[in-house]
Amino acid sequence: MSFISCLPRGRAVASAALKRAYATVSDVSGVKVAGVEVGQPAATTSITVVVKAGTRYEPKPGVAHVLKSFAYKSTGNASALKIARETELYGGTLSAALGREHLYLTAEFLKGDEDHFLSLLASVLSSTHYYPHEYSELVLPTVEAEALSALASPNTTALDIAHQLAFRRGLGNSLFASPHSPVSVSDVKSFAQQAFAKSNIAVLGAGISTDVLSKAVQKAFGSGSASGSGSGLNPGSSTYYGGEQRVPLDLHASPVAQPTLVIAYGSSSAPSAELKVLPHLLGGHPSIKWSPGASPLSQAAGKVPGASAEAFLLPYSDASLFGVVVTAPTSAGVATVAKEVGAVIKSAGKGVKDEEVKRAIAKAKFAEATALERTASLIATAGPALFQAGGIPAPDASFASLQKVSASAVGKAATDLFKAKPTVVAVGNLSELPYADELGL
Repeated sequence: MSFISCLPRGRAVASAALKRAYATVSDVSGVKVAGVEVGQPAATTSITVVVKAGTRYEPKPGVAHVLKSFAYKSTGNASALKIARETELYGGTLSAALGREHLYLTAEFLKGDEDHFLSLLASVLSSTHYYPHEYSELVLPTVEAEALSALASPNTTALDIAHQLAFRRGLGNSLFASPHSPVSVSDVKSFAQQAFAKSNIAVLGAGISTDVLSKAVQKAFGSGSASGSGSGLNPGSSTYYGGEQRVPLDLHASPVAQPTLVIAYGSSSAPSAELKVLPHLLGGHPSIKWSPGASPLSQAAGKVPGASAEAFLLPYSDASLFGVVVTAPTSAGVATVAKEVGAVIKSAGKGVKDEEVKRAIAKAKFAEATALERTASLIATAGPALFQAGGIPAPDASFASLQKVSASAVGKAATDLFKAKPTVVAVGNLSELPYADELGL
């Protein structure tokens, strides 16, 4: 049988695989639960408790960051030392991550140990002691180290400031606590009591079926394993503003850091199909490693050796932030590339070709499909979906809307988006980095 004759059947098999229900969702004692099986025998399982406790919900700057760092400290069931030792005995790992809308508590372990780790995660929500001595000796040093690490990264700093300029409050709240706004233990306890309610919690598993996960969740969460009502968590709706900020970069303090410039535009709604296609149209992420790529942003970055210009789209429940991150070995190099990027942005809505849009749609489909096949992106993508849609859509759920995107629709979406006031953050040698109006934005 020839390769050509096999191809249609292979495509049919792939299409059938994509159209399967990616994960069923159940409601267990008021907690949304979904298990994603990888389709092959798995020796390990990961379970993530997703909580609506991101920075947009915090009543005081930095309290969400501190709450995240209190994870896996002493609870009513075990001390921090016991939690660490038992996790090592089971051969598992524990981690916590904070986003602007959600807090993620994740346990990864050998298959079959889900009862132990779900019980542990439930105790973190229901009975963490928030001891003052653990705060000063364990939590505060971690918070300070993460904040200093963020300051040493121009990319992290620029994106954090970009959100503050774009949305001001709510989604604009920083991911990192600041010494200028001290957080007390009582602040953290109060926030936890509001956030750790069952209505604010979902449980996502990878390498485990929804049925098995639901039974384990029933054991762990069935008898009130949340600590509060969550009635005070109301972030309000997001509004996009825009603005400009410039931050000097001390290369002596951060010798490996590169000057960075972020140009971004936001919208007060979840991203449309056209907006999902736009970053792949402008590009900046080559399909072949070490290849410069043929996209407009790749061509712009090619003007300066060692430079990069990459488009990004950050989706949220009621807003989105689209932009380009420009980096180069020198601030003068960033300025050169930024001027090219400004020209790309100004012309993004004009003369969009059908062939370019088809290529961008294919890349958008691939990105959405792979997001549910890698643990880190699965958590970030599927976790919030449990709250927003009550389920995890299969990869092809958005393919139909993407397939309908036309060149004219993308051009209009780009034109409408770029009419807004830009958000521009420059980090580096400020005497060389351009201002927004110098880029024609």
